[in-house]
Amino acid sequence: MLVDIELLKSYGGITETFSSSDIIFNEDDVPKYYYQIISGFVKLNHIDEDGKELIQSILSDGQSVCELLLFIDENYPVNAVAISKCTIIKTPKQKFLLLLDEHHKSATDVRKFISERLYHKFIMMQNNASKHSHERIKGILVYFKSLSDDQTQYSYEVPLTRQQLASITGLRIETVIRAVKKMESEKFLKIKNRKIYF
Repeated sequence: MLVDIELLKSYGGITETFSSSDIIFNEDDVPKYYYQIISGFVKLNHIDEDGKELIQSILSDGQSVCELLLFIDENYPVNAVAISKCTIIKTPKQKFLLLLDEHHKSATDVRKFISERLYHKFIMMQNNASKHSHERIKGILVYFKSLSDDQTQYSYEVPLTRQQLASITGLRIETVIRAVKKMESEKFLKIKNRKIYF
């Protein structure tokens, strides 16, 4: 966990359970809470004027959700949507900022987490600028696996559907399916029971 759950509770944190497709917050909402996932998956997305979904990120156990918006006066630029049953602890913004002032280790951990996420966002942006579909997909897989403790080959079960990979990379789903099959034949990844292992 990024910040200890009991510590969050002591600063007013409460847990909430969400079902798949439940909205945690909407684009343009004012950030009022620090959200940390206890279990489950959350996607950050934006729906463009044509109704096409662009997934910015998928977050899981122990990670925080758009915590960087608590440090500036801007509204959320994305929606946060549960993509599985999930439990989240939310702590009021002012109490969370006080927690960081009073607990150096937690403040350091949050800064490190934000820095790592920004670094990987830069890498993802560079990969998504590639005209080669396999480079875009590879960048996403490397990013998500970087969040895992186990870095051995095929150890990471990618928590994304082919459609979600398409939404993150800006590719068509047919292109993603073909590229993934080719990457499997090159032993870059493995497919087992329709799940991608990287």
